[in-house]
Amino acid sequence: MPALLIASVVLQFVCLVHMVRSGRPYWWIWIIMLGSYLGVAVYVFTQILPDLRNDPASRRLVRNVRDRIDPEHQRRHIAQQLDVADTVENRRRLAEESLRLGDHASAAELYQSILKGIYATDPVFLLGLARAQAGLEQYAAARDTLDTLIRANPDFRSEDGHFLYARCLEALGDNTRALEEYAVLATSYPGEEPRLRYGLLLKSLQREAEARRVFEDMLKRAKAAPKYYRQKEQAHLDAARQELASLS
Repeated sequence: MPALLIASVVLQFVCLVHMVRSGRPYWWIWIIMLGSYLGVAVYVFTQILPDLRNDPASRRLVRNVRDRIDPEHQRRHIAQQLDVADTVENRRRLAEESLRLGDHASAAELYQSILKGIYATDPVFLLGLARAQAGLEQYAAARDTLDTLIRANPDFRSEDGHFLYARCLEALGDNTRALEEYAVLATSYPGEEPRLRYGLLLKSLQREAEARRVFEDMLKRAKAAPKYYRQKEQAHLDAARQELASLS
């Protein structure tokens, strides 16, 4: 009995805090306090749950939990929509979801099915195809796809596409061009991975003094960056510290 009473008090307190912070009418106090578990249940189902369904952060949390339990849920849903309406938009959504799940073969097939007619040189779809090809370790094909994208869309800009191009060049052993691309990305990309790869490639080519400067610059930039950025890039920054220690 004491445990049930404590649980009731805690739930009532949570509901009352939500009521005050969300500006609900004060007559809810009587329903919550006098109704005990029933009052709490009425408040949760009529006031809290609708808020959660309409709140982007709550929907994102629910989606993340669902994806952990059933990673294929969203892909099945999109595939069903594609069966009903075979549109470019549904194919795009299914291709992106396949990429997210690491199914690069399905993503490549879907993008290739889209890249026809008026969409034959669409930069977004070409970039998606290149990402899928790189995921399949088809680096020459991914490089060629990105070259097609650049020729057909000279004004298109994508830092992720630029980074992917540099990675393909590195994977193909074209180190001179890869270093040129990484050097540009080192000053423009909104993240530390290209800088880390730049330093690692320099180190692998025995250009240790240059590699050391790249790693030192990463850590110097991080000190001036916001805390959330340092947390997001922690793995790459830690790797830079380890590489610096190995070069000392």
